[in-house]
Amino acid sequence: MSGKDRIAVFPSRMAQTLMKSRLKGAQTGHSLLKKKADALQLRFRQILGKIIETKSLMGEVMKEAVFSLAEAKFATGDFNHVVLQNVTKAQIKVRTRKDNVAGVNLPIFESYQDGTDAYELAGLSRGGQQLTRLKKNYQKAVQLLVDLASLQTSFITLDEVIKITNRRVNAIEHVIIPRIERTLSYITTELDEREREEFYRLKKIQEKKKIIKDKQEARKAVLKAEGLLIEQAGNLLDDDRDEDLLF
Repeated sequence: MSGKDRIAVFPSRMAQTLMKSRLKGAQTGHSLLKKKADALQLRFRQILGKIIETKSLMGEVMKEAVFSLAEAKFATGDFNHVVLQNVTKAQIKVRTRKDNVAGVNLPIFESYQDGTDAYELAGLSRGGQQLTRLKKNYQKAVQLLVDLASLQTSFITLDEVIKITNRRVNAIEHVIIPRIERTLSYITTELDEREREEFYRLKKIQEKKKIIKDKQEARKAVLKAEGLLIEQAGNLLDDDRDEDLLF
């Protein structure tokens, strides 16, 4: 296993515990991001359906609005200059709010009428019905345009966020988690190797101690047979311990 395939850490119990906690955190993060991506995809498809529906309706509404404009001009004559002279401020305004979807703030546009209708008395002389129908049709068209702008903005925002979220999910799933797992495997292998080496070392030390003890026992037996060794009672106060062996 090359160093590029794993995290550069010293194999120890502490490093193993740290890598296990990092792996658990990565798996939890992957699960949460996956759920977030699914929620965003669901809202994305809903918005796409609404956009298609609104665009289909927009064609019919605009066709009706243009037709009602032609009717009003036919009934009352050209009234554009009268409207332009009397305009002081916008009656239809747009306000914005935010809709939170899985931690993503989507801008929502809403149209509203500011003040009263300045053209309530327009068309009293002639063409009043046509002008009323004209205002209603264009108000509906403006409302649909605002809704469509809101849906398009949310659509673009969600598209970017979904791409970023999917990249993060793929990075955690295919890069981060496998790298941590390879690091854990490396640490476990090294620790097992150390335990085997330690067991082998202790085993060799015990064998050497046994050989030394057997030689001492044999020597004592020879001296005792020759009458040169007199056994004495052991002193409990003596600090009797084995000498350290280097292996």
